[in-house]
Amino acid sequence: MKAPRGTQDVLPGRSAAWLRLEAITREVMTSFGYREIRTPIFEHTELFSRGVGEATDVVEKEMYTFEDRSGRSITLRPEGTAPVARAYIEHGMHLWPQPVKVFYIGPMFRYERPQAGRLRQHYQIGAEALGSADPALDAEVIVLPIEIFRRMGLRRFEVHLNSIGCPRCRPVYRERLLAYLRPRADQLCESCQRRLERSPLRVLDCKVPSCREVTQDAPNAVDSLCDQCRAHFDALRAHLDRLEVPHVLDFRLVRGFDYYTRTVFEVLSEDLGAQNAVAGGGRYDGLVETLGGKPTPGVGFASGMERALLAASEAGEPLEEPGWLDVFVASEGEGGREEALRLLYRLRRAGLRADVDYQGRSLKAQLKLADRAGARVAVIVGGDQGKDEAARPYVVRHLGTGQQEQVSADGIDALLARWLATEETDSRREPWRSRATAPS
Repeated sequence: MKAPRGTQDVLPGRSAAWLRLEAITREVMTSFGYREIRTPIFEHTELFSRGVGEATDVVEKEMYTFEDRSGRSITLRPEGTAPVARAYIEHGMHLWPQPVKVFYIGPMFRYERPQAGRLRQHYQIGAEALGSADPALDAEVIVLPIEIFRRMGLRRFEVHLNSIGCPRCRPVYRERLLAYLRPRADQLCESCQRRLERSPLRVLDCKVPSCREVTQDAPNAVDSLCDQCRAHFDALRAHLDRLEVPHVLDFRLVRGFDYYTRTVFEVLSEDLGAQNAVAGGGRYDGLVETLGGKPTPGVGFASGMERALLAASEAGEPLEEPGWLDVFVASEGEGGREEALRLLYRLRRAGLRADVDYQGRSLKAQLKLADRAGARVAVIVGGDQGKDEAARPYVVRHLGTGQQEQVSADGIDALLARWLATEETDSRREPWRSRATAPS
């Protein structure tokens, strides 16, 4: 048996990188005032057909949709913004202090050709801020993934930025774009020919070389912005300049969902190949109203965790777990086994990651196992069973440096606290994980 195509198992060792990204995400989000939200992994299909747009690739051909036993059409969530907007309406969050700022971490599902960093079940981190049209909030949402990636060790990325206007000025641009594209329709790919009249802006986003050649000289949305959208876009760019976030104007950038208005952006990693977008998002001021709520501005972003971790790997960041134990308790002799188990649970209660051998291995094999587990310290118990337990000697060995000391049972707490609290460089130590102290 194998896992379904487009899915993967994240095995122990590799999962450390996922935990690191999740920990950094929570740390950054909370420092920016965002709180975690968890929405269902499946929703009524109408949420996505109305919110994301029936003419989008996601709704047309990428959603996992099925009927439940009551005949209701259900879809595994392909993205996180529409469920957050639905929750905002359903729970009366418009009555909360605005803007409501939330973030999420979880799986998304899209039936598409699996590729590097993008699977049919993939995981996203994302943030949504609903209730304010302030361009400073757009800038904050753009900075969020950048700060996460910086703490992940990424340095080589750039922001692509565009504005696609609002319901007042976008129809003007739409007609200008259609006037340009209609005479060239026969040069477009079949998908773009089908979507030309329904969603002409999507033609700009097509990656087919012939379509990109056709749209090379197409009019851009920024030239058609109304005064309000122009002022919003200029203010956003000024905020980014003040925050020292360099950005590139990209008129082809329209994003793939119908709910976007005004700001659209992507963060691209120079450490990846053609599929180099590690985050993207924008403003969606009409989405809540489309779903039945009151007119509510909103802005957000999402990032695929697999793509972000791939970029970190290409940038040279280690993704394998360097070691998953603080202490390995080895034993010799009959009495040593019982004593090792007592010490083991005492260490665990103190918050240390500790383990023992459960296979009856020799002392030499136990120490080899401790080394393979990446333990920082091995404690060898047993030996002289004739002495009082409190005075019985333990051998404590630092597996990274080879340093070794003998200590009595009542003195081991202080020795472990001293050794495990050291800030010296240790390849076995996870730099992103705070260590518990040894028992007191």
